[in-house]
Amino acid sequence: MSVARSLRERLRIRAAALAAIREFFAERDVIEVDTPALSAAAVTDPALASLCTAVRSLGGRRYLQTSPEFAMKRLLAAGSGDIYQIARVYRDTELGRWHQPEFLLLEWYRIGFDERALMDEVFALLALVLAPRFPKLARLDLDYREAFEAAFGVDPLRLDTDARRALTEALTERDIDTPANLGPDALLDLAIGTTLAAGWPKDTAMFLYDYPATQAALAVVRPGDPPVAARFEVFVNGIELGNGFRELVDAVEQRRRFEADLVTRRGAGLPEPPIDTELLAALEAGLPECAGVAVGLDRLLALLSGADSLADTLDFPH
Repeated sequence: MSVARSLRERLRIRAAALAAIREFFAERDVIEVDTPALSAAAVTDPALASLCTAVRSLGGRRYLQTSPEFAMKRLLAAGSGDIYQIARVYRDTELGRWHQPEFLLLEWYRIGFDERALMDEVFALLALVLAPRFPKLARLDLDYREAFEAAFGVDPLRLDTDARRALTEALTERDIDTPANLGPDALLDLAIGTTLAAGWPKDTAMFLYDYPATQAALAVVRPGDPPVAARFEVFVNGIELGNGFRELVDAVEQRRRFEADLVTRRGAGLPEPPIDTELLAALEAGLPECAGVAVGLDRLLALLSGADSLADTLDFPH
């Protein structure tokens, strides 16, 4: 049930949460930074759509950041040390109960951390910020592969034709619409969003980890049989709050992934944005081993205030 709150109360909740976040990082000597919203390059991930505009004073098109990740990694490579940012970010084609085309993102990077150490810190932050509403927030870590095998009887890391058919049938039996043109990763995401997350215990931070290597994005792929992405996502009450991973520091591999993304985009008829060569240069110069995470602050504030959607907690929803 949605909790109606006055403007004044919403502003107080937001201000207190932001103050707690800044104190959390100050105690850990993690420095707040501010990076540009406009860039000559854009994210290549086919699942994300950038907003772009013509900036006459800069002589061409500029893209609004979908995340401050690329610029923050340039700071890391330049010797910034541990950093965080509360950034306004922009994504096209996103509008719904838990999506807005512009929203607040909390992103931070910890040098020397792997994804497991970062999961611990994410939980510490969530427990602190959500304490007024969830004073005894629990935690449960769940292996991605084990979660799918238990719920659907399929191996998500070896999603062959038979496994895809079995997963599609399992979702259909639960009255989940599964379009025929869904790729394997999109099908897995659909299963998480519609079925897995809905069945997890309430008032619990659920950490789903060791994603398929095909969903590594900018994460390290850990070798194995099969290999997995050193990546996790965190959910509370069925709402995805954060996505984190041990960062890829190999410039050659990162360029290969960017170029593969563009090939995928071309095949799907999607725009092909310029690759961020400044990020690649930073990786070549030497990005320190680190882990990073992005947390949707508007979703976090919605949970904190008991809202049923982002529109119920934002002062100016689209």
